Amino acid sequence: MKKIIFIAAALCLFAAGAQAQNFKKTQKQQEAGIKAAKKKGRISEREYQKLMEEQSTIKNTIERAELDGTWTPKEKNQVHDKLQRASKRLRRYQNNGEVY
Repeated sequence: MKKIIFIAAALCLFAAGAQAQNFKKTQKQQEAGIKAAKKKGRISEREYQKLMEEQSTIKNTIERAELDGTWTPKEKNQVHDKLQRASKRLRRYQNNGEVY
């Protein structure tokens, strides 16, 4: 029983450490998506600039959170919320003006 609890605790700690990598990966994927949308002409230059500025802010937030080596729940929530907002904004910019 103690082994199971120990293994579960170790997995939780490992998952928490991997969270920072997940945020970086998600941010890089978003940035690539923005660049691809610009290249295909799905977003305007102004929208591209806004989205890239937002990605820069997200990068800075991730770097600040990593300075002390520990991710607090508040830091995780901030980064997650910023990534979600950026994702929604990209989708909205890509689809504005389209009628289905």
